[in-house]
Amino acid sequence: MKNSVSTPAFATAQADVATNVRRARPRIELARLRDFALLPALVLLLVIGGFVSPSFLTRANLISVLGASAALALVVLAESLIVLTGKFDLSLESTVGIAPAVGAMLVMPAASAGFGMQWPAFVGLAAIVLVGALIGFINGFLVVRLRLNAFIVTLAMLIVLRGMLVGATKGGTLFDMPSSFFALATTIVLGLPVSVWLAAAAFAIAAFMLRYHRVGRALYAIGGNPDAARAAGIRVERITWGVFVLGSVLAAIGGLIVTGYVGAINANQGNGMIFTVFAAAVIGGISLDGGKGTMLGALSGVLLLGVVQNLLTLAQVPSFWIQAIYGAIILGSLMVARLAGGEAQN
Repeated sequence: MKNSVSTPAFATAQADVATNVRRARPRIELARLRDFALLPALVLLLVIGGFVSPSFLTRANLISVLGASAALALVVLAESLIVLTGKFDLSLESTVGIAPAVGAMLVMPAASAGFGMQWPAFVGLAAIVLVGALIGFINGFLVVRLRLNAFIVTLAMLIVLRGMLVGATKGGTLFDMPSSFFALATTIVLGLPVSVWLAAAAFAIAAFMLRYHRVGRALYAIGGNPDAARAAGIRVERITWGVFVLGSVLAAIGGLIVTGYVGAINANQGNGMIFTVFAAAVIGGISLDGGKGTMLGALSGVLLLGVVQNLLTLAQVPSFWIQAIYGAIILGSLMVARLAGGEAQN
């Protein structure tokens, strides 16, 4: 008797999902075109950069752009995966700061503002990942299990973690760290920093999972219609919780890359980064409504912002104008998405 009752509801949910997939195909094709539409923009910026500064198109400068964009790429990947499920995580920028700071202070002597434990470097590196996972676990618990608003929860977590970082470092800067904490940004493999290869591999794996693996397809289903996804047998709560954990781990690794790139950890590490993260995601076509977007688009958004920032720096544009330009880019991207999406955005 139970099968006779549940089967029609399950079949109806599957039919709804299948119908949504068929209707979404034109949108997916449009999204792909939009992803590739950023490539001509990148080429145009490269051409403009060549005229603005003779050093722009040099190999050293282009490698510098990629290296500087690696940490941002991992955090954008983290936020994009979370946004695909229809949620937000504003605390990623604070995770970029607090996770490597905790790992560093576990291995640093007390005389260098550490905890005085002086654990081995590999333990400190593992602690960075564990701190990221713990933050994501707590966020997931509050959002998924307690059903609190993701925006408010992660905003509060951002403030809490920022205060903890300032308190732990006493507003200062951490310098005396093992060389392994800088390895991702300073080690060169085949002409590029390891951080660049790591970011590229992370995006490639994510793109493959989203396109071919059931968990990846589940993210789109959850972001599109969580009730239908749940009725179709997708473990919405478990997957969403897991994405929060994964996102924070990626942000923690991104923080380690920032540490290696800067050569230190200060109390403001990651501060304001979330605005650039959302700018790159929106430019890349990640819908803030959830369920839409590709990793190619997100990566294109990262590269576009990286080139823009480098170009503005070489053109000696004051740094405070860069944020204003980023805001204008976000607004422009939203309007383009609205016009391109038509009824899909209603």
